[in-house]
Amino acid sequence: MRGAVRAARPDLPRRAAYEAVAAVHRDGAYANLVLPAILRDLRLHGRDAAFATELTYGALRHEGTLDLIIGAAAGREVARIDPPARDALRLGAYQLLHTRVPAHAAVSATVDLVRSVAPGATGFANAVLREIAPQTLDAWIAKVAPPYEEDPVAHLAVADSHPQWIVRAFSEALGGDLDETTRLLIEDNQRPPVHLCARPGRADAVELADEVGGAPGAFSPYAVYLPGGAPGDLPAVVEGRAHVQDEGSQLVAAALAQAPLDGADARWLDLCAGPGGKTGLLGALAAQRGAEVTAVEVAEHRARLVEQATRGMPVTVLHQDGRALDPWMEGAFDRVLVDAPCTGLGSLRRRPESRWRRQPSDLPPLTRLQRELLRSAFTAVRPGGLVAYVTCSPHLVETHVTVTEAARRSGLPVDLVDARPLLPAGMPGLGAGPTVQLWPHRHGTDAMFLALLRRG
Repeated sequence: MRGAVRAARPDLPRRAAYEAVAAVHRDGAYANLVLPAILRDLRLHGRDAAFATELTYGALRHEGTLDLIIGAAAGREVARIDPPARDALRLGAYQLLHTRVPAHAAVSATVDLVRSVAPGATGFANAVLREIAPQTLDAWIAKVAPPYEEDPVAHLAVADSHPQWIVRAFSEALGGDLDETTRLLIEDNQRPPVHLCARPGRADAVELADEVGGAPGAFSPYAVYLPGGAPGDLPAVVEGRAHVQDEGSQLVAAALAQAPLDGADARWLDLCAGPGGKTGLLGALAAQRGAEVTAVEVAEHRARLVEQATRGMPVTVLHQDGRALDPWMEGAFDRVLVDAPCTGLGSLRRRPESRWRRQPSDLPPLTRLQRELLRSAFTAVRPGGLVAYVTCSPHLVETHVTVTEAARRSGLPVDLVDARPLLPAGMPGLGAGPTVQLWPHRHGTDAMFLALLRRG
């Protein structure tokens, strides 16, 4: 009707970001899974899709610090703000403090968004955003963070938007070096690169880099760095010549395959195979060497993913629990990979919501599972065979403590092998050994841990 007041319709990139962030908090969704579908539904491409992606991942990654700032500006705890308004305010605060969006545009667009999802909070949201806008991020951090001199871990947790327990775990894994911990936290907040794995025997990394407009990796002979885009749509991925995989994951899987081994070398085991990235690389290497891979996965849907990822390779997928081996599997394998479930603290840059979902209480059941799987691997490997324990977490309890305890309780003679020579020559920052810890800020990879053990 002419003259009627019509509610402003939020622009589509911000609407997409809001829907993704709301799904994460309301439904326990994962941003990397829900956002692509939302972008397709709203028919967002190019710059609009990139903007929506930045808002989604940025707001989730910096959520803890944004909440402190929003709470200070609102004069109330963020938990007391209605969830739809709270999620919209997170997006608005992120634009004001982390992007080049003009303040007036960020405020106006966010208020329009709030009007559409929480009409009763429109005035409140406008007041909060106008309180945030005049000050820089550094100024707000100085206001809401404890002074570094009094509590460096608590300060870094706010300044670099990580829970305190994770900052402390990173610091302990880095030997208490707070300067290096700061570099790690900063790198953890950057947009992660996309890495491809050129499957040996099916693709060459240099040729694949030319094909996709990327660059060969710095360390893995199979790695290709992508400039962006949708890697799943690349012909090389669709055709099974390559798959998406962080360079660190490639390095630790290849280390197991390359480790010197006396005697038979025909039967390999991946004890926790889903979703199949490392299995795909091992399967390609096994095909070149006349070996066969048995891939064990307890979750049925992940077992199907492994089958899809290894089609045409000498890989047999078993849907079962790796802790309960069939009798024929005992002592049957020459090489065993244990890519154990973990907190995922080493890949937080790829899973922005995970840092706020994970809790210290997650550690006991996970470390118990890790030790049980590793002891199962010691049983499955033959005398003289090799076991690689891999986890995407640098937490000392999930790395060194798990390996030490599993070896001690296994009742079998197992010894650590120096894994450093199995990484590319000249690779920096590998430490004193015999285990290897990769880092985003040192190597540009996820924080992958590798321990290699030989059964006596």
